[in-house]
Amino acid sequence: PGYWLYSGGQAAVHLMGTRKPRDGIVVRGTEKKYEDTGRLDHIAFAATDVDAVRKRLQANNISFREQIVPRTGDTQIFLYDPDGVGVELNFPKS
Repeated sequence: PGYWLYSGGQAAVHLMGTRKPRDGIVVRGTEKKYEDTGRLDHIAFAATDVDAVRKRLQANNISFREQIVPRTGDTQIFLYDPDGVGVELNFPKS
C-alpha cells in the first residue's frame, strides 16, 4: 500500500505503508549500520550510464544490489548511505 506524490507531472515522493517481506525479496539490506532511520526508508534518483556507475561503485568497494524491473526492463541499483538510508538509482532501459 502507498501513494505517489507528483510535482509538475513527475513522480517525486513515494509514500509507502507497512510492508511484509516476501520470499526472495530483501526489504532492507543486511549491511545496514543503524537500526532506525526514522520514517525515511530510502531516496530514489533517475540516473544514466549504469555501466559507469556500477564500475565506480565496485572501484570504491561500495556494496550494492542490482535488479531489472520486469515491467519496463529498467535497471535499478540499491545501496545505503553512511547513515543507513537506502539510495535507489533508476536507469532507463538502453
